[in-house]
Amino acid sequence: MERPAWAPQGIDISMPSVSRIYDYYLGGSHNFEVDREAARKAMEFMPGLPKIMQANRAFMRRAVNYAVSEGVTQFLDIGSGIPTFGNVHEVAQKATAESRVVYVDHDPVAVSHSRAVLDGNEQAVVLSADLRKPRQILENPETTELLDLERPVALLLVAVLHFLEDEDDPQSAVAQLRDALAPGSLIILTHASYEGIPVPEEQAGGAVGVYQNIRRPLVMRSREKIARFFEGYEMVEPGLVSMPHWRPGTPAEQEDPYAFAGFAGVGRKA
Repeated sequence: MERPAWAPQGIDISMPSVSRIYDYYLGGSHNFEVDREAARKAMEFMPGLPKIMQANRAFMRRAVNYAVSEGVTQFLDIGSGIPTFGNVHEVAQKATAESRVVYVDHDPVAVSHSRAVLDGNEQAVVLSADLRKPRQILENPETTELLDLERPVALLLVAVLHFLEDEDDPQSAVAQLRDALAPGSLIILTHASYEGIPVPEEQAGGAVGVYQNIRRPLVMRSREKIARFFEGYEMVEPGLVSMPHWRPGTPAEQEDPYAFAGFAGVGRKA
């Protein structure tokens, strides 16, 4: 298997990665055949998977603009993935030059490609770290140098918590991050769910099985369970809703049915 020039040394390109599969769904070029194969298998069960990812990105951009409009110009994006057009730093820094962004991912391709994209941008950095170890993220010198945790921060957990199983205790990780943030901080979150998927749960389960097979379980949670991640935050209107229904720029009815799979919401720390 040929290793592309952009692939960091030392990564196993025979194992699919969720961030590279996501990149493929979004039409990116930083993925390997093994990632494309897994993506195509999942799409046999749920052909609209790329639509779900596009709805995720569209929500993220609206939420980042909302954060800036509320005076929040610091962003901590955990599970940030491979940067594609219209990423957090582009949206935030276009809205205001003051915006500062810390990206966090544990996929070496995502980290290495983010470093290349951010080269020369002094107000955005990327760390190699894991959501399951919040202290490592919060105490990293690059985080503390760029972000002032005494002031409000927008914490982005977009399409990442569903890759943590209950035994990873995602609830505790999210609570630790919340407790470290100043009042007025925001949480911007999306999560996969069987609710809203326009195919029978059994069929959607086939796509979930593909992730199970690549040893990156996709944990589908109910709306009620997803709402628990917002404990300690006040929900911003319209609350926890399907992605196209969160402050849409265009009428949500025009969206592809797959875009309504899963939930999105923004909370504010009192």
